[in-house]
Amino acid sequence: MKIGLVAGEASGDVLGAGLIRAIRERIPDAEFEGVAGPEMVAAGCEQWEPSDSLAVMGLVEPLAHIPRLLRLRRELARRWRESPPDVFVGIDAPDFNLGLEKKLRKAGIKTTHYVSPSIWAWRPGRVKKVKKAADRVLCILPFEPALYEAHGVDAVFVGHPKAHEAPEVVDVEAARVELGFGTGEVVAVMPGSRSGEVSRIGGIVAAAAKAILAARPGIRFVTPIAAPKLRPLIEQQLRDAGVDAQFTLLDGDANLAMSAADVVLQASGTAVLEAALLRKPTVATYRVSPVTYWIARWLVKLEYFTLPNLLTEQPLVPEFMQHGALPGPIAAEVIALLDDPERRRSISERFDRLRAELALDADQHAADSVIELARR
Repeated sequence: MKIGLVAGEASGDVLGAGLIRAIRERIPDAEFEGVAGPEMVAAGCEQWEPSDSLAVMGLVEPLAHIPRLLRLRRELARRWRESPPDVFVGIDAPDFNLGLEKKLRKAGIKTTHYVSPSIWAWRPGRVKKVKKAADRVLCILPFEPALYEAHGVDAVFVGHPKAHEAPEVVDVEAARVELGFGTGEVVAVMPGSRSGEVSRIGGIVAAAAKAILAARPGIRFVTPIAAPKLRPLIEQQLRDAGVDAQFTLLDGDANLAMSAADVVLQASGTAVLEAALLRKPTVATYRVSPVTYWIARWLVKLEYFTLPNLLTEQPLVPEFMQHGALPGPIAAEVIALLDDPERRRSISERFDRLRAELALDADQHAADSVIELARR
């Protein structure tokens, strides 16, 4: 069996690697090829193009990359038409993958889209595009299949991979020992995984850390740096805020940082759900370019921005977005959480129930679904 894959960004690379390993357990001689990151390559995928070539974000920012991405999509479609896979799996990156899936499906190739576009958040009309592009959608959020079924799209909930990976018990003390921390309070500060995010958010959370430190002089901060290229920028932001001496910087290892923390302060994104799955009270903040924000105001129709709040339908994660992303209010919310252990306990308990709801072993369920479709 030959399977074509296109994974966008690091999160897609991790999903793709888990899918490859699970399929290999069932079909040892299965072949994999396409756009892959280092995790997928290590799992046995032939890399035609690295995943990070698709890692562009925002509404306006990707415009400069459109010619290159269109050329890549045409080339991938050509190669797979000439040598068709048994099934194609587009992992996330809907603006790239749905167009490719549509081309391949027209050529008679079975297609799966893994990770539903956020049709429940904005651009709900994309469900029509998905219907034309994908024979099946693999959803990682439990409310998504019903949205597709209403439009006649084959969609299944496979579970959220991060929920399955999350430990049932978080060993806070072990994490603090590994970091060399004592028994005092710890805040994990995570300003994002991309240069643009860190440029916009890093200075804000560093200034918030300064205000938190003024109120709690003995507190420790830990920041997992998502990519080596971000280290100089983050170090400079911490020096500018005068808090670099209170920070421990890690090369990656976000789970260790969050496990050690009493509270997590981070850029809004998928890592907010990861913190929730570790049962960590979290404060989220975000800024995008002014033009992106102006467009999003008209397109995004949500009461909440972060997944834990959307999934629980409760404001468990305080959100400070765009003009509200100010160091003072952010610091005040972190301090309020540190001051209220009962509130933290209540949030952690609800997050634990959320983890159980999402933990279905996504790799295994996704593999079964992909193989079943390929063998139809």
